[in-house]
Amino acid sequence: MQLFRQAVEANDHETIASTLAEDVVFSSPVAFKPYHGKQTTAAILRAVTRVFEDFRYVRTVEDIGGSDHVLFFEARIDDVTIHGCDILHLNSEGLIDDFTVMVRPLSAAQALSKRMATEFAVEMGSIGSADKNG
Repeated sequence: MQLFRQAVEANDHETIASTLAEDVVFSSPVAFKPYHGKQTTAAILRAVTRVFEDFRYVRTVEDIGGSDHVLFFEARIDDVTIHGCDILHLNSEGLIDDFTVMVRPLSAAQALSKRMATEFAVEMGSIGSADKNG
């Protein structure tokens, strides 16, 4: 889990993607249905790094077996302070196969939803372009 945390803190998108299983399921705090797959989850994480300001992990909790981790974070979107957590499960290969994000307060979730709508559209457009070109 240390590799994922360090990659997020360094804004290293390639390494972040390398920690994700191909069949990862990402549950967003602002979307009803989960997203599936490494490519989509990596796109979401790239977008969120552009939305969050002053992002930092402040605490980590993990189970004794080392498969489940909760990384608590703080960030900002404009003048809204966000408190949240990434709830991660690792598969038998040590890759993230389940990724759930929770945020509070409600004003933070609303700010995140608004900003991510634009950023996620940009990311998904770039994936579509890459698929057509490559």
